Amino acid sequence: MSPPDFLHETAARARGLMRVAGVDEAGRGPLAGPVTAAAVVLDPDRIPEGLDDSKRLRPHARARLAEALLSVADVSVAHASVEEIDRLNILRASHLAMLRALAGLIRPPDHVLIDGPMLPRDLALSAEAVVKGDARSLSIAAASIMAKTWRDRLMVDLAQQHPGYGWEHNAGYPTRCHKIAMRNLGLTPHHRRSFRPVHQMLYQD
Repeated sequence: MSPPDFLHETAARARGLMRVAGVDEAGRGPLAGPVTAAAVVLDPDRIPEGLDDSKRLRPHARARLAEALLSVADVSVAHASVEEIDRLNILRASHLAMLRALAGLIRPPDHVLIDGPMLPRDLALSAEAVVKGDARSLSIAAASIMAKTWRDRLMVDLAQQHPGYGWEHNAGYPTRCHKIAMRNLGLTPHHRRSFRPVHQMLYQD
């Protein structure tokens, strides 16, 4: 697959929308931990080499690119909590994290590129949804790198507070070792009660 490009951003800039933010999230699938979103406005003249969908990058490459982005781009990272995920559902919580990330930028963007098929319902900015955007748009790819890097680091911190679940390796995803630990150690406050494997464990009795 070809790497992401700057065509969506260039098209927006041709319409006079010069400040374009890419937005993506990480952590919709895990059984534990918050969902994390990032918003990134790239400088067209200072785009780090090697930007790609975070899923196609090795961890050391993601970490290197995350540091590079912090030095050359406007970057904002935000979260929606486990309580918000359980109360709103994971899609709405993901969109809430995206809105928070956009609000954290130095200046509001003129246009937003959102990864996925749907825009957040409360987004009051010029925007477009880009399916598989992290593989197509450099700005969304940059956001995917920032969101995944930050969330992985957060899960490493939580793993130190709650050892035994393997979050430093599985980031809260439903791996076999994570599910075995849930049965043996019980649930933590960071487990998402609205997700089926967690819900079934709570109410199986």
